[in-house]
Amino acid sequence: MESNFVDYVKILCRSGKGGRGSMHLRHVKYNPNGGPDGGDGGKGGSIILRGNHNFWTLLHLKYERHIFAEHGGNGGKDKCHGTDGKDVYIDVPPGTVVYNAETGKFVCDVAYDGQEVLLLKGGRGGLGNFQFRTATNQAPRYAQPGEPMQEMTVILELKLLADVGLVGFPNAGKSTLVSALSNAKPKIANYPFTTMEPSLGIVGYRDGKSFVMADIPGIIEGASEGRGLGLRFLRHIERNSLLLFLVPGDTDDIKHEYEVLLNELRQFNPEMLDKHRVLAVTKCDLLDNELIDMLRETLPQDLPVVFISAVTGFGLEELKDVLWRELNAESNKLQAAMAEDTLVHRDKDMTLFAQELEEEGEDDDIEYIDNDDIEDIEDLDDFEYEEDE
Repeated sequence: MESNFVDYVKILCRSGKGGRGSMHLRHVKYNPNGGPDGGDGGKGGSIILRGNHNFWTLLHLKYERHIFAEHGGNGGKDKCHGTDGKDVYIDVPPGTVVYNAETGKFVCDVAYDGQEVLLLKGGRGGLGNFQFRTATNQAPRYAQPGEPMQEMTVILELKLLADVGLVGFPNAGKSTLVSALSNAKPKIANYPFTTMEPSLGIVGYRDGKSFVMADIPGIIEGASEGRGLGLRFLRHIERNSLLLFLVPGDTDDIKHEYEVLLNELRQFNPEMLDKHRVLAVTKCDLLDNELIDMLRETLPQDLPVVFISAVTGFGLEELKDVLWRELNAESNKLQAAMAEDTLVHRDKDMTLFAQELEEEGEDDDIEYIDNDDIEDIEDLDDFEYEEDE
């Protein structure tokens, strides 16, 4: 069964071209020298991205491969203005990033609900010959063509917005923890890569407070080189305020596994290491208190460490207290505010970009032929007198 979670789409967008200005000379009965009265062409429609919190994936755009705005209407006689083409709004969930599909360059970012970002601007309409009349040129026989349309094939990539992002190897207990702390129901099974798509859970806290936790598929050593599921899902925790590392308590070397995970993040995006981090040792129902005390001495001292068991509930309240304290720490708030103002999205690495498109099923070429674009170029030096009865 195909998943309803879509975080990667490729579409062809095209704004509308501006309408031609009219080159018309008024010639009516009893007024043979009526002068120029050609109207201006209409503006072409624009393509605008709009943040909408009612969407949480890009599913509604998966099969809409072409999004075109209307062309502007041509100007007419009697100084009639051409109709303006309608703008097209593309509703996307907050956290959507846009890249040029041909170059991999970052284009724009939609970060919050209601935000509008101009993706492609519609062409301006051309001026009619009425606008070019002067005292020395009272019958101009030329008008402006409309500005051409803009066209771009873009990749829309969703990066989930959450407070806490989970990082861990397969079978580290990430999905079990999310299901224990929230009402989310991710798939849980005793085999690697049970989680194949990101999921969000709202974790309730004291006095009606809450925060959002993001679960992503597990990563393995060498993921930055394409092993396992690669790093394609790590983009969903790039915007998170806090990273929660999960390492099972029955691991031979907990500190080593934590450092491996940290290195994979460094390979993906070094800026992610600036985020606040918490280490949770999972599956502690298999450990006794004496062993927990021994393990605590071998773990990193530069970040909070919590021993938990999502199955029995051991340490979960302490974990929520630690997460809430770290989320609301002044240093974390300051860092989050600075990151929001200076958030820089890196361009796509074109060596891996084609592979990403193929994995997402977006590698098919998009072609479109519009008969409206096949027009004879109007000779602006030619004009025609029209008589009004």
